[in-house]
Formats: sequence, C-alpha cells, structure tokens
Amino acid sequence: MNNFYDFEAEDINSKPVKMSKYQGKLVLVVNTASHCGFTPQYEGLEKLYKDYKDKNFIILAFPCNQFAGQEPGSAEEILSFCKINYGVTFPIFNKINVNGKETHPIYNYLKTELPDKLGPRIKWNFTKFLIDQSGKPVKRFSPSDTPEKIETYLSKII
Repeated sequence: MNNFYDFEAEDINSKPVKMSKYQGKLVLVVNTASHCGFTPQYEGLEKLYKDYKDKNFIILAFPCNQFAGQEPGSAEEILSFCKINYGVTFPIFNKINVNGKETHPIYNYLKTELPDKLGPRIKWNFTKFLIDQSGKPVKRFSPSDTPEKIETYLSKII
C-alpha cells in the first residue's frame, strides 16, 4: 500500500470505512485514550475540527489501550465519554493497536512513512499524523504537541 487512501478501518460501530472516503481532505490521525493526561486535548481537537472542517480538514480518532491501560472501555463507553465530556463530532474508530504484532495496518504505514526521531514506534497516546490531500503523510506531532500548536501549523497550509 502506497497511500493512506488504500487502507480501511472499522468505525466505532464496527462498520468498515475506506480511507478513500477522505480523499481530497487534510486528515489528522490521532491515537486516543479516555484516561490519559493528554485526554483534555479532545477539547482542542474538537475546536480545531470545527474551525477547519469547512476547509476540507478532518480528524480521525483511533482509541488505543496499549499505554498503561488508559482506554479500557467498550466502543459504547468510548463514544459516550467523548460526546458527553468533550462534545466530539469528528469520526471515532474502533479500538486498535498502534505497536507490536497486532498493529493496525494504517499505523504500520504511518510509522514507516513518518518515523519519530527515536524510531517508528508510537511512544504514547495522542501521537498525531497529518496526511495531505493526496494521501501522503506529511507531519508527525508528538503527544505533547497541543491542538493549538497544530492549528498554528494548519493556518499556514490551509
């Protein structure tokens, strides 16, 4: 697979979604967790989404329980948590693995295309990948990179 649009993932309701659905959009992929120190970033991510969604921008959240068990909930619990606590309206997908043998193919691809300074491994929740409108990963943001920092970057390219 040579392009982000070649992949597929299950949404939070276990329905398959082809990433080609987002063709032509600037896509921010984030591995998320409900019980993490970075969880309040959901608020900033939702604001970012609302501010830029009309400019062909979308955020895709991929819950992950691989970091200190910080996403233990079921799909229903994750969705409820995100909507009730942060008013999330961007797409949320089924829980996946981002490291190890069971890594979701999207994350294998993103990590290979944009490895971290210390290697491809995802270090923690809320690592973010920006994919351009042609499906090419162009920037990796660390968990500590806030949505406000990403907004500064987006404002220069949108």
